[in-house]
Amino acid sequence: MIMKRTLLLLLTVITFSVSSNAQDNSDRLSLGIGCLYKNGLDLTLSYEHIGNYHNAWEFFANGYIQWNKCASCGHICPESFWRNYRSYGFGAAYKPCVVRGRNHHGNIRIGASIGSDTRHFMGGFHLGYEHNYVLQGGWCLFWQVKTDLMIKGEDLFRTGIVLGVKLPLN
Repeated sequence: MIMKRTLLLLLTVITFSVSSNAQDNSDRLSLGIGCLYKNGLDLTLSYEHIGNYHNAWEFFANGYIQWNKCASCGHICPESFWRNYRSYGFGAAYKPCVVRGRNHHGNIRIGASIGSDTRHFMGGFHLGYEHNYVLQGGWCLFWQVKTDLMIKGEDLFRTGIVLGVKLPLN
């Protein structure tokens, strides 16, 4: 409950403190939430620097939980959802632009991360596609198709869809 309130407060403060100027050589803060195979939930908070022609560098923090059915009741209960398998990571990704349109663009996302689950150090390689829709005031809505190769994690491959929003920081 404290984490939800903290994220909501952070998002509110950022919303009221950003300006509405977004163009090449600008910065954005993004929040993405998605579902990954198998039974995974992904949350990514990132800082993105956009260079020329919508090519970008992204520095991110990622949290991941994987739920399972409870052994005692046979359903997905709060205990089996929040405490089954959790991991976090920090990393960077380069995103070259491959599609450009009037108010949208698409990027390939290539990156790496390091992090931990509750027991072991782990690393990851990330590959995917991200499509951005630019709104008035520089805000962006985006979707990602992502695939993660996790080294020394409980699950080797993670793949799924992430939806999110980007806020301009200039």
